[in-house]
Amino acid sequence: MRLELLTLGGGREVGRAAIAVKRDVDEQYLLFDYGVSFDIDDKPLLPLTIAPKKVKAILVTHSHLDHVGAAPLFYVSSKVPIFMSRFTAITARLMIEDFLKLSGYYLPFEYEELNNMMKAVSTFNLGERIDLDSVSVDTINAGHIPGSTMYRVEFKDGLRLLYTGDINLIDTRTVKGIELNGIDADVVIMESTYGSYDHPPREKVENMFVETVRSVIDDGGSVLVPAFSLGRSQEILALLAERIPDANVYYDGMARDVLELMLLYKEFVNRHDLLEKAGRVFVAVKDSGMRKKIVKEKGNIIVAPAGMLKGGPALYYIKRMQDNPKNAVILVSYQAPSSPGRKLLTEGVIEEGGPRVKAKVFWFDFSSHAGASDLFRFVKSLKSVRRVVLIHGSDDSVYSLGYRIREELGIDFIAPSNGESIALDL
Repeated sequence: MRLELLTLGGGREVGRAAIAVKRDVDEQYLLFDYGVSFDIDDKPLLPLTIAPKKVKAILVTHSHLDHVGAAPLFYVSSKVPIFMSRFTAITARLMIEDFLKLSGYYLPFEYEELNNMMKAVSTFNLGERIDLDSVSVDTINAGHIPGSTMYRVEFKDGLRLLYTGDINLIDTRTVKGIELNGIDADVVIMESTYGSYDHPPREKVENMFVETVRSVIDDGGSVLVPAFSLGRSQEILALLAERIPDANVYYDGMARDVLELMLLYKEFVNRHDLLEKAGRVFVAVKDSGMRKKIVKEKGNIIVAPAGMLKGGPALYYIKRMQDNPKNAVILVSYQAPSSPGRKLLTEGVIEEGGPRVKAKVFWFDFSSHAGASDLFRFVKSLKSVRRVVLIHGSDDSVYSLGYRIREELGIDFIAPSNGESIALDL
């Protein structure tokens, strides 16, 4: 029997994850994720299409847009069953609503399709099993952000497939890492975002971050921390609540909304006590008048999206803080090549032809993805693996990780391109 795999997105690229699989005896595919990425002009790039009638169900790993942003497309005229964890469901709506607000002009769906999608959603708690006719699906913590899920599918003939989505092995304040307890899987479809790179030890990164923040404040400056609204902002707030709880910390934009949701769904959060503390001792920015007041003061720490400075309140703050050399901008998120954050790091400006930023600029690696060694360690921990399919990574990442898996573990790998259809005889 064959396992058929369609790469609709995420093939040798980071973003717009979308992978469809089925046994050749089945009529319909399981679709894992259906996300978006962005071009150099920040316009959304959608995955390749698949007819809704060919999809048995959509299994969403988490609510970052590169995994769920295009899913409403299936609800223009159909009602495909869609599954996600309870926390993913509540945050997916928030993220896609914001996406529509910012990029709706370029999207082939509107709020009505998002509402239709949410009506079709079935939710679960991590660890529960989903039964879908001829397959059963186990839901497993992926360690990436709260609610993120790996799916282990068992087909009726016994073949086992694991789809990881984005994963992390280390414990953070917002989510516990993956437990390496020997999951059985014949085929693994996994991310390879950092397949050629290891992150520095998290404790070292945190210590350097805290020392830098304290140094700037002690010198009479203020600190802006642009951070992704879902996951990274709350991780930074929890760290500050633990290490500098008496600081003047403000948080703004969607970071505020997501923090409130994490406090409502604290069973999905690792150190919810620290997030509760952050909510008590730090201040949520409510309006523009409050923003104007904050930027005029010294000694403030501001945590706000967007993490790449593409927009959001972080852009407001940096434009008003950038001329003071006592201030600092501390980037803690991945900076895409064409993003203002990358321009800031490499050219000292946030826009072409704009003024040089006089504030100090730092970048610390707070990634929520596993690095190369941990990705390899994850594969090594699995049982019965016969084939690894590497997605969601550049060519360098995919092949660096793939060759290591082949050479050291004796497991062959596949690196599909977008649009490629693969048949595995298993």
